[in-house]
Formats: sequence, structure tokens, C-alpha cells
Amino acid sequence: MVHRNFFGSQLQSFEAELLIPKIAAEEGGPPSFRGVFIRAPGILEVGPEVEVLADLPTPSQKAVNLSPNESEEENAGSENKVIVAVKQGNLLATAFHPELTADTRWHGYFLKMAGGISEDASSSSISQSTKDQHFLKPPIYDLPIYQQQ
Repeated sequence: MVHRNFFGSQLQSFEAELLIPKIAAEEGGPPSFRGVFIRAPGILEVGPEVEVLADLPTPSQKAVNLSPNESEEENAGSENKVIVAVKQGNLLATAFHPELTADTRWHGYFLKMAGGISEDASSSSISQSTKDQHFLKPPIYDLPIYQQQ
């Protein structure tokens, strides 16, 4: 289940550091990615065949995954998260815009996942100095940082 504009309107656009262990393991680089969220949806539920690639802590007023008998106050001690990146088969979905950063790991992951390029082709088509630096460039946009309230 996906909630359209989960984080608010375009005026509430923001950037947030996401932990991306699978992407980092397969594409290299740091274990985090600076996601740019613009009028972003939130993924509230996934099916059993969907792999969650990234999630983000949510503020208490946006609490998700509460059982019908559980109030926000009862759940205040636990961390609520909303899913922001998923994979199922050869489909990939993100709630953020990886194309708005200089970090190309999501693109490389997608191309390999979709069978667009082989492991050898991807490493030989990028110079070693570029490959080592592709995730270190600053983001193009300077949006506010999303913080749990």
C-alpha cells in the first residue's frame, strides 16, 4: 500500500540520509545515500515477494504500522518507519529522486538488476578514479534535512 504525498506538498520537499546496505554492498561506496524527496509517497505495506531496500524514520504524527488496538502514545518508544525504496523481480521503485544527485549507485544497481549491463562492462566503462568518487559529490539541491519531530 502506498500513500501519495506522504511527506507533504512540494513545499515540504527535503533531503535525508538513507541507509542502503544492499546497494552499498553491490555498488560500493558508503552505507548511506542522500535522498531528495519532492512530494514524496510513502510505502506503508509490501507483499511477501517485495524486498525493502530503504526506509526512513517518521515523525510521531505520521506513525505507521500501528495495530488497530495500539495508540500512538503506546507506540511512542518504538521507532516508526516508512518504506522509501523497494524491489520486486525486475521492478525498482523509490519515493525519492536518485537522478537529482551525483551519486550514480541507484542507476548502476537498476541497470545490473534489469540486465542492461554486465558486471565486467560496468567496471570497464568507468575509470577507476571516477568509480571511486561517483558517490562523494555533493547533492545538486540544498533542500532542508528531514528530522524526526
